[in-house]
Amino acid sequence: MTTPIIVDCDPGVDDAIALLLAFGLDMPIAGVTTVAGNVPLSLTYPNARKICELANRSDVPVFAGCPRPLIKPLATAEDVHGVSGLQGADFPELPPAKNKQHSVDFLIQQLLSAPEPIRIAALGPLTNLAVALIQRPQIAENIEQLVIMGGAMGQGNITPAAEFNMYVDPHAAHVVLDAVLEAGIPTTLITLDITHQVLTTPKRLAQIKAIGNPVSTAAAGMLSFYGQSDVARYGLPGGPLHDPCVLAYLHSPHLFTTRPVAIAVETTGEHTIGQTVVDWHGGSESSTIHMAETVDADGFYSLLGQALASFS
Repeated sequence: MTTPIIVDCDPGVDDAIALLLAFGLDMPIAGVTTVAGNVPLSLTYPNARKICELANRSDVPVFAGCPRPLIKPLATAEDVHGVSGLQGADFPELPPAKNKQHSVDFLIQQLLSAPEPIRIAALGPLTNLAVALIQRPQIAENIEQLVIMGGAMGQGNITPAAEFNMYVDPHAAHVVLDAVLEAGIPTTLITLDITHQVLTTPKRLAQIKAIGNPVSTAAAGMLSFYGQSDVARYGLPGGPLHDPCVLAYLHSPHLFTTRPVAIAVETTGEHTIGQTVVDWHGGSESSTIHMAETVDADGFYSLLGQALASFS
């Protein structure tokens, strides 16, 4: 598909791999908007620019967005997993920033003026998109598809109940999900239940290292450090790759199966704030929100290898 994609993200290593996947597959990225999440905005914005420079895609505009959630204090991945920035890779020195426009303004401008509907890949907390929808609700009419990394059917990864992105800004998630239901926007959630099947095992990491170009070497370096806390916490054979699943779904939806669901995000529970409450059976027939149910992990890593090899 050639429909333009805006990537809203909070890099973070898995966001970085997601962007490299998109660039390597020559997906039509119209812009990258950044938000506070994995790390503060002061890092997510330059990190996104570093990835664009590494991939020789400085033509893709990058914008800084919301520095904190709508209501809650910001809880970063560093608070939980000891993650900070992009470890394990060397990046080119950044030139002075060109784009001073706010991410929310860019989203609104693009969605109001684009000659064709736009797809959105949401890889972090949904703050930017929620603010844009609050300011200009009519932009929903020009969102062709929304794919979100967020939520969990089982245990969360920041609290027992909640996945990180939903926990960081549950009120934004509530705004966005209400808006997409009202507007009938086709929306897919890629949850922890799926991403914990997409594991960078030692064998898969070795295959990425063997590609041997500068971009794949940087990706392998980052992945060597990434996800080790999850490996220890969950007893996994490799670190899960969350955000790249969103771009993989947009490029190759046949790697996934989905089903419509009724869903809500808990915004008030003392112990359950950020939890995604999913009804697999009741009232889901008319829902435009789908949840990924299965993934072809080998197919995903084949796609990632193809993308990284394209930088040779």
